[in-house]
Amino acid sequence: MINFIWAALIIIGFIVGAITGNLDNVTTSAIESAKGAVELAMGLIGVMALWLGIMKIAEDSGLIKGISRLLKPIMILLFPDVPADHPAMGAMIMNISANILGLGNAATPFGLKAMEELQKLNRQKDTATDAMVTFLAINTSSVTLIPASTIAILAAAGATNPTQIVGPTIIATTISTTTAIIAAKTLQRLPKYKIKRGRSKGGRQNVH
Repeated sequence: MINFIWAALIIIGFIVGAITGNLDNVTTSAIESAKGAVELAMGLIGVMALWLGIMKIAEDSGLIKGISRLLKPIMILLFPDVPADHPAMGAMIMNISANILGLGNAATPFGLKAMEELQKLNRQKDTATDAMVTFLAINTSSVTLIPASTIAILAAAGATNPTQIVGPTIIATTISTTTAIIAAKTLQRLPKYKIKRGRSKGGRQNVH
């Protein structure tokens, strides 16, 4: 779908440029924008390498594990249906810890592993559990305290103080994550979305 949208934007741009007599300006702007994108990407290499190196040191030094220990009591409250010693809990804690430090590359495998483990606890495989929905809501709320990628882009673009984004990011993360958790927990309690429990054919308790 995104390819069709981009194609439509390009075609519309050329048509409007031709109708208004600005086709030369459209072509020049497209070439200059492509040149700027390459320059920005090249400038990002060094800055991103620096940040990823720092974050890798933080990961190897045990900083993420330390944050994980701090998050565990909160995670138990947020995911009461997941046993504290279950692998899903550990994967979710590691995922959120990595996201907090802006380690998107490290967070993704933990997120996939968490969903895989949560699915094992799901007794109705075609329906997401409350824990899966809450975890997805937290992930999509952009839970990040150190936006390493954004800092790198700002630095590559020549910003005088790229770390100024940290303060607004913490505020935005606090608001968005709190909103996501409240929305997920509230909707889970509504009769329309509440998971009902019953008995499966084998006599085991099931969700549907």
